[in-house]
Amino acid sequence: MGHYFINDDNLKSEIKEFKINFFNTLFNFKTDNGVFSKGELDYGTYLLLKNVLTKDIFGKVLDLGCGYGSIGIIVAKLKNCLVTMSDINNRALHLTNLNIKDNKLENVEVLNSDGFSNISKKFNFIITNPPIRVGKEKLYSLLKEAKLHLETNGLIYLVIRKEQGAKSFIRDMSLIYQVEVIDKSKGFYIISLKCC
Repeated sequence: MGHYFINDDNLKSEIKEFKINFFNTLFNFKTDNGVFSKGELDYGTYLLLKNVLTKDIFGKVLDLGCGYGSIGIIVAKLKNCLVTMSDINNRALHLTNLNIKDNKLENVEVLNSDGFSNISKKFNFIITNPPIRVGKEKLYSLLKEAKLHLETNGLIYLVIRKEQGAKSFIRDMSLIYQVEVIDKSKGFYIISLKCC
């Protein structure tokens, strides 16, 4: 079985749909085989969004590793900001574009990018449920590079599970960023990273 952060053209398509309500706004999402958390919004992403949506989110926002677009679409609809959604997975990007149309959004752009390979601009916020399974070395490299794509006082919001090394992640990221644990629930940590 392939990973959701690579392209697998041999994987059979089986599109599913679900709805979710955030802040009294109904969202419709299509998902498929080969993308993360097909069929429902996973709890980590839900908890991340629940926390981020209470913050003052503005300006330019990057949904890094957007999957089928849940973070970027919900943030774009509920906050006054310009959202870029990026992923390396072509199927995920196809779903993102379908979901943008279904949710009647215009203030978004979608990019095919392996990490920041096709991203040149800077953002006020980067929001991500990061691909932990790429491995610690690649994940850390990605988050170090993210620093170059943050505006002054920019923030990264992300979710990581305790069993995936949240405590060592916090320790290691503290060498690069000001780290704050915003919320914890069911083993999930919601974390903000700010440039030192």
